[in-house]
Amino acid sequence: MADFGAFREAVTAWAAGGPDGHAHELAARLPVRAAVLLEGPSDVAAVNALAERRGRDLEAEGICVLTMGGAMNVGRYARLLGPPGLGLRLTGLCDERERRYYTRALEQAGAAPPRYFVCAADLEDELIRALGRGQVEELVRAEGDLRALRTFRSQPAQQGRTEHQQLRRFLGTKKGRKIHYGRVLVDALDPDRVPAPLVGLLASL
Repeated sequence: MADFGAFREAVTAWAAGGPDGHAHELAARLPVRAAVLLEGPSDVAAVNALAERRGRDLEAEGICVLTMGGAMNVGRYARLLGPPGLGLRLTGLCDERERRYYTRALEQAGAAPPRYFVCAADLEDELIRALGRGQVEELVRAEGDLRALRTFRSQPAQQGRTEHQQLRRFLGTKKGRKIHYGRVLVDALDPDRVPAPLVGLLASL
C-alpha cells in the first residue's frame, strides 16, 4: 500500500530528528497496529518474502515492517513507535550480538512483554544453513553471480575461512546484493526448513 510506504518514510524522517506530525497523521488514518523492527533492508526483503509465500498481506493486517538503518537505532524507534509514541505493538528480529540492545530498548519503551526473535549469527547465516551450501551456490549460479563468487573466494582475505563463511560475506560485498538474496534464499526454502527465528516472528504477528 502506498500509504504504508509514506508511513515508513515519515517514521524514518521522524527518527532522524524531523517533525512527528506526518507520522501521527498517517498512523491515525491507516489500520496500523504493529511494527516489526529490523536492522536492514535485506531483513525486510526476507520477512516480506516469507509472508507472501504463506499467503499473508502484512500491510493489510496492519503490520508495518521497517528497517532502522542499524540495530543501534532500536531504542529510538521503540520510543517513537511503542507505548511512549504511537502505541504500536512491537516485535523484531536481531542477531545474537544485538540481543541486549533489543531487550533494553523494548523494556524501556514499555513493550509488554518485550518479544523479539534472535538469529545465531545473522539472518543470512540462518538461511545458508537452512538451505545448505550446495543449494546456495546453485542459486548464486542461477542469479549470474558464480564468477563473482569465485573471484571473491580467491582474494587473500578469504583464505582460511570456510566456504560457508565466504558465502555469508559474499552476500554483503555489493550494494543491493544482500537485499536481492534475502528474497532469493527465502523463496528457495522448503516449508519445513524455514529458520526458527523467521517462523517465530511470522507466527507472532
